[in-house]
Amino acid sequence: MEYEGVVYRPPSEARSFIIQVTIGCAHNECSFCSMYKDKSFRIRNLEEIYNDLYDARNMYEYVDRIFLADGDALVLPMEKLRSILTKIKEIFPECTRVTSYATPSDILRKSPEDLKELKELGIKMLYMGIESGSDAVLKQIQKGVTSSEIIEAGKKVKQSGIKLSTTFISGIGGKDMWRENAEKSASVINSISPDYVGLLTLMVENGTKIYRDIKSGKFKLLNPKEIMLETRCLIENIDVQNCIFRSNHASNYVSLAGTLSQDKEKLLNKIDRVLKGEYGYKPEELRRL
Repeated sequence: MEYEGVVYRPPSEARSFIIQVTIGCAHNECSFCSMYKDKSFRIRNLEEIYNDLYDARNMYEYVDRIFLADGDALVLPMEKLRSILTKIKEIFPECTRVTSYATPSDILRKSPEDLKELKELGIKMLYMGIESGSDAVLKQIQKGVTSSEIIEAGKKVKQSGIKLSTTFISGIGGKDMWRENAEKSASVINSISPDYVGLLTLMVENGTKIYRDIKSGKFKLLNPKEIMLETRCLIENIDVQNCIFRSNHASNYVSLAGTLSQDKEKLLNKIDRVLKGEYGYKPEELRRL
């Protein structure tokens, strides 16, 4: 198998076989992101992909989960996705789940029939990085989509029967837009009702646009207490059912986990105890582990 550059995957795909069907990210302009900056985007040819699948079959006795990397595998045309997923079924009949990242734009380019076919071919979950529900924040971070497009894409995935895992970033609006980031993100969550919501906390990487904006004073970071106030505002405004909520990534200052909205009060109570000083915040040096 051949991997090009650093390969990224969601935490929940730690036990999955990872195969690159694209190299890099087709958008690759988000101001906060340092991933894939060393790669020129391209779609791998089928021969390369098939060779990796056969190599994996020779190496692994049992593969029940496969993650299609890199940043947005769903950018592939349906013909190519169909061929890859069919080959996976042929080579790994024991595989019960195929997943990938998917940008809102990628999803919107697929028809409802396309998404339903992808589900039948093995795609069980898509990971959509939303980051924020605020149009002002989305524009600031150069996400390339609007909140209405995100909602439309999320609903299309849900209607297809594919599970949807979404990611948001606390602190991504800075001090000027923390409340808008929280309230608008909650509104997007309420509109889509995703199966999973993961809340990360902004990590600043050298060389990114947001890093330069911080250095110039254009962007002001939230401190840990302000992050928790924003998180509280987000959770308080979420009104969905049976949505698994996780804010226990390495980047988070405080670990939170529950199901919304059933566990809303439990989560808010923990945040209130943190704000009162009953719990400490994760040290900065541990947020990069």
